[in-house]
Amino acid sequence: MFVHFSRMPASPYPPIDPALFSQSAATAQALMNDAAAVLKKLAESRSFAASVMSAAQEGKTEEVKRLIRSLGIRSKTDVYFNPDGIRLTLSPPPGAFPCCQLVVGLRWNVFPPFGG
Repeated sequence: MFVHFSRMPASPYPPIDPALFSQSAATAQALMNDAAAVLKKLAESRSFAASVMSAAQEGKTEEVKRLIRSLGIRSKTDVYFNPDGIRLTLSPPPGAFPCCQLVVGLRWNVFPPFGG
């Protein structure tokens, strides 16, 4: 007597290989270190914070980027600002594998609710 055992269907997922995942995590740590340097400077230097705010409120994106880069960070930094605050998006530097991003949003203005 022959008993036929059916094979389990192949997994729809690729085999587990955490190498890229671990590399992404290590790169994200570098982005966090750069973000920490920016946040430390903004928190501890009112004159630096004022320079960033002033340039942003005047619409001087390249000046804001220059100020951020002056801190020695290596991450590619994109900035977006509006009357409420600023958003920094840090990515791996040019030429590095684009595995991750870190976004930091900071407020510098709070508008009262309407109908108050």
